[in-house]
Amino acid sequence: MKLLHISDLHIGKRVNEFSMIEDQKYILKKILAIADEQQADGVMIAGDIYDKQVPSAEAVQVFDWFLTELADRGKQVYAVSGNHDSAERIAFGAQLMSSRGVFVSPVYHGETVKLILKDSYGELYLYLLPFIKPAVVRHALEKMSEIEEKSTPESYHDAVKFAVDHMNVDSTKRNILIAHQYVTGAGRCDSEEISVGGLDNVDADIFDVFDYVALGHIHSPQSIKREGVRYCGTPLKYSFSEAEQEKSVTVVTFEEKGTIKISTVPLVPLHDMRKIRGTYLEVTERHFYQKFDPEDYVQITLTDEEDIIDGLQKLRIIYPNLMRLEYDNSRTKQNHVIECAEDIEQKSELELFAEFYELQNNQAMSEEQTAFVSQLIEECK
Repeated sequence: MKLLHISDLHIGKRVNEFSMIEDQKYILKKILAIADEQQADGVMIAGDIYDKQVPSAEAVQVFDWFLTELADRGKQVYAVSGNHDSAERIAFGAQLMSSRGVFVSPVYHGETVKLILKDSYGELYLYLLPFIKPAVVRHALEKMSEIEEKSTPESYHDAVKFAVDHMNVDSTKRNILIAHQYVTGAGRCDSEEISVGGLDNVDADIFDVFDYVALGHIHSPQSIKREGVRYCGTPLKYSFSEAEQEKSVTVVTFEEKGTIKISTVPLVPLHDMRKIRGTYLEVTERHFYQKFDPEDYVQITLTDEEDIIDGLQKLRIIYPNLMRLEYDNSRTKQNHVIECAEDIEQKSELELFAEFYELQNNQAMSEEQTAFVSQLIEECK
């Protein structure tokens, strides 16, 4: 049995006000091609299918197209909702879609969907666990009077442990879990939704009964504690903290109990995301920007001492997908603290303005600027 593991599509996402929808259509086509090339039996989608709980019509159309393409290819789909998704909206039409081999997690009410897959090695059990919070489990417990009050979960760890414990997993069989949670120890990046204080942490030991745990929520590809507890990462870069990463699809081959082969297939995006650094003259020289695709999504850090007037607009002539412009110079490196002016009445307007300028810019005015301000003050008087 060979399955692809993907997650965190975030269809409909905007990065620095740039719509990623065309990039997402492009990368989903790449994933379809990989599914064909790898002759995969199915695709596991570990949550955050959409970027918003109420996705745009275009985002819904894109995911509908993707599911239809997979179904037409005979690839089964196993998907769970993430923290960005609405569990109710993701579950809509689940029973109808199952007839086409598309299986989606329902809203969690105390039970987890269990699917039985078969291959030459026998049966393989796959569990679909949507993103859950302690409040979700507590709500489910309200309808389960046989549960004692002392077992009510108060943390994410307790909530997920409760869900796993009530799956009654047979550890002698081959078992797969698809989930969307933050496992303690996973490295995060800027594009993820972070819970203050790590309150959403779940310990990896909870998943010991599973041969493979297809995780979503963390955007960087990585395994936690053991190879079989894995985040596949996002198919696209959604922040500049991911600029150096290589995105991929995780391919998992299940053989006999205890034997799993995990590999990755790189994903090449429509537009890469990169960081650029240098002076204005350097980054606008032809030989500099011909080294890569200038239509990539870029963050430019200028090292000029003086800000470039209309720098963003000027640079977008060369880099149309410039997302962010920053400066790194003596003004931004220093953090001068100017004491409150004493005896204001004894200071001239020029001195007061000079103090204000230095407070805002971490550097003193030049002679030319001082002369200009002085003349302006005289004219105002």
